[in-house]
Parts: sequence; C-alpha cells; structure tokens
Amino acid sequence: MSDRASTWALVTWTTLVFLFLYLPLAVLAVFSFASNTVSALPLHHFTLEWYQQAFHDTALLVAVRNSVFVALGAVAIATVVGVPGALLVDRYNFPGRRIFQKFVLLPLILPGVITGVAFQTFFQIIGLERSLITVTLAHGTALVSTVLTTVYARLLRLERSPEHASLDLGVPPLRTFFFVTLPSIETAIIAAGLLAFTLSFDEIPVTIFTIGASNTLPMFIWSSLRTGAQLPELNALATMVAVVGGIVVVIFARLISREDRKS
Repeated sequence: MSDRASTWALVTWTTLVFLFLYLPLAVLAVFSFASNTVSALPLHHFTLEWYQQAFHDTALLVAVRNSVFVALGAVAIATVVGVPGALLVDRYNFPGRRIFQKFVLLPLILPGVITGVAFQTFFQIIGLERSLITVTLAHGTALVSTVLTTVYARLLRLERSPEHASLDLGVPPLRTFFFVTLPSIETAIIAAGLLAFTLSFDEIPVTIFTIGASNTLPMFIWSSLRTGAQLPELNALATMVAVVGGIVVVIFARLISREDRKS
C-alpha cells in the first residue's frame, strides 16, 4: 500500500472513531435546543425552554450543589494524602516500596462496584451512617491514587539541583518544599485536582453504595432516566455538563503540556 493510501486509510479510520465517540454528544446537544418532548426525529422549532427548566428545577439544583460539595471534598482529601504520598514514593527507599507503588494503583484497577461495596461494608462496621460525608470520604480515598500517580510522574522528571542547593544553604526541608519543590510541581497538582474533580463529579457505582437520602447529579440523572421523566430537561443538563467537562479536559491537557515543556 502506498504512503498516500495509508494516510487516507488512517484519516478515515480516525474520523470514524471520533464520530463514534462524539456524535452522540452532538445529537444530545441538538435535541437540547429542540422543542421535541421526546428525542426523536423530526426536529421541531428552536427553544431554550429546557435550559430554563433546568435552572428552575429545585431538585436538580440541589443535586448539582451536592455533587460540587462531594467533588471539592474528594479533591481536598485526595490532594492532602496523594501529594505527600508521591513525595514518599519518590524520595524515600522504605521496605515494601515497590509493593506500595503497585498497591496504590488498586482503586484505578478495581471495578467501581467492588470499591463501593467495600466502602459500604467499612462504614457499616464503624457505624457511620451513609450521607454526603461518606460519599466524600469514599471518593476522596479512591482518588488518592489518581493524584499520587500524576504528581509522582512530575517528580520523576523534576530537576533536583535547586532543592539540593537550598538544603546545602541551610534552608529547612519544610521551607525548601514550600518555596522550591512546590512551585515546580504546582501545575501537576492542579491538573491532578481537576482530573479528580471530574472523576468524582460523574461517579455512580461508588456513590450508589455510600450515599443516603441525599442525591448527587449523576444519581439524579440515572433515576430520572429509569422512570423516563424529564428527558428534554436532562438533554440540556447533560449538554451543560459535557461542555464544562470538555473545558476541564482542555485545561488539564494544557497543564500537562506545560509540564512536558518544563521538563
């Protein structure tokens, strides 16, 4: 096969893959602006009614607020634990280090259902009633590996000479971390936080097993789809979430690209 034919074949295949991935989102966005009460052709006239209903739906707004609360709490937990964990793995050679490096990836490998059941059992054992707090704890714990691996990857490429110079000049290790190391890895921490926020915001399996009477946005959408209610409004909601998620992904990609240029 000639180079030209290979190029066209690759372009065609890539186009088909991207259409498969993103055409459903485009269809969703189109129906969010159509007056159709059911997502079916033909399209009726243009409207913003579904977006207006979404912004005036009290239950929906509460679910969004709960999801943001949980995601921010999960990011805080994952960052507070994950960043020191990355430093521990990168800077210290302790017994069982290699096993720990593999074990910390377990939440990324295990199915969400298994993680959810494990947290549900744990919370029952310690007598902690299921609520948004338990969801936050579960998400934050599960996302520690996401933050740790992202920051650890940056630490592996970090030039250590500024830190050594600071320590040789008598600067305490903690002060060296805040004024030398932290500025060098802050982009990776922000990127890891954005990724953790996105993963927590749309998490369903772990949430199902750890939430109580409250509702998060993914749970709200899932329960609405099961009953067949509010579909036009959900189209508008899903479109807004997809746009915000796309913006987060772009920011994450730019931050990682900046890290690569620094390296």
